[in-house]
Amino acid sequence: MIWKKLEQYAHGDVLDMGTGTGILACEAARYVNHVLAVDIDPKAILYCQERIKNTKIEFRYSDLFSKIHKDEKFDLIIFNPPYLPADEREDKESAIATTGGKYGWEIIENFLKEVRSYMKKNAKILMVFSSLTNKEKVDSLLEENGFKYKMLARQRVAFESLYLYLIW
Repeated sequence: MIWKKLEQYAHGDVLDMGTGTGILACEAARYVNHVLAVDIDPKAILYCQERIKNTKIEFRYSDLFSKIHKDEKFDLIIFNPPYLPADEREDKESAIATTGGKYGWEIIENFLKEVRSYMKKNAKILMVFSSLTNKEKVDSLLEENGFKYKMLARQRVAFESLYLYLIW
């Protein structure tokens, strides 16, 4: 969902939060000069460093903003977070990529509390989440943290709907 909007919104410096396989970082790099792509999973970062040889992209291990310097600011932040509620049947390794906390929205909440410090003036966020995350709760978290937002897309996938938000 996000990659379809990158041409329209990517400019300046881009942060790909939770890069995973690096696909969104690669797409953003088509439109900008620098992308910082971070992930909490060291295996994901190693995978990207070994397979993606794009000098516009820097891959870095980080638990949300833990390894991003306070003076690093971005024009666009891409966030495709783990957003599903915890499921005790899921193994730990796959849960790191899918589970956003007990209710599914906790990682989004932590992200929203910190992200403003890393946004340049007029910066935007593109964020995807699931109907299983609780859309009303996500809307409430955005409002509590002083953000405006607009749904850019909604896509039905199997047992859920995915939402793409533009946040500023």
